[in-house]
Formats: sequence, structure tokens, C-alpha cells
Amino acid sequence: MIVRRVTCAVILREDRVLLARRAPGQKHAGLWEFPGGKTEPGESDEACLEREIREEFGVSGRAGEHLCDSAYTYNDLGMQILLCAYRFYPESEAFQKRVHDEIRYFDREQLAQLAMTPADVPIARRAAEMLLSGENP
Repeated sequence: MIVRRVTCAVILREDRVLLARRAPGQKHAGLWEFPGGKTEPGESDEACLEREIREEFGVSGRAGEHLCDSAYTYNDLGMQILLCAYRFYPESEAFQKRVHDEIRYFDREQLAQLAMTPADVPIARRAAEMLLSGENP
């Protein structure tokens, strides 16, 4: 089975976390996920995340500390995803919908109610812990 390394951004603002909804026509359309994407050969996780956020949302920023990883096997895709979550610090809030059909901040209670891609669920639990403990400057 193919194992694909993917990075995702945990972007916090006040007591909320940013998520994006997969657009119609994409695999797992309608499900929410943390923004990010696949690493390219020779690319660091941080460089990947900064590139993906710039390409998919039109926002520059800096990848911060590694938070956690989530491994999930997508049988429908024939691959396992290793999703590596990093704190991300955007330079602006002018996110553009280039790939996703909705981008929104959610509080901890809303986060628990969302339909999310399976690999993102453990990342959501970690983000909820961060919101609860006040790890959000």
C-alpha cells in the first residue's frame, strides 16, 4: 500500500480554529478538513505547508511547531495518509476559496459536530485541546 505524507495547518484565532470544506467534485466532497496538502519529494513539512497555504488560499505565512500526526488508510484511494499537523501563522486573514467551497473558523463545540475527513479527526481533537487549554495567543 502507498503511504502518502501530507501536512496540515492548525490556524487559531481567538477561541476558534480554521477549517475548509472540500468542494463538489473532489474526493470526500462536503467534508471539512484542516488546510494543507501533499509533500513533494525533498520538501520539508514546513515548506510544504507554506506552499500549500499560499497556493490553495492565497495567503503567505509561517509554519510553526509540530503538533501531532494522524495515520489513516483510505481504502477507496488505495493509500494510507500520514497527516502531520503544524501550527500555522498566516500573515493575513484574506483567505481565498481556490480549491474549497467554504472556509470558516469554528469554536471547540462546533468542531466536535462537524463531518470531517477521517484523517483529520485526531487533529481536530488536538485543536480542541489547544482551545480548551488556552494555547491560543
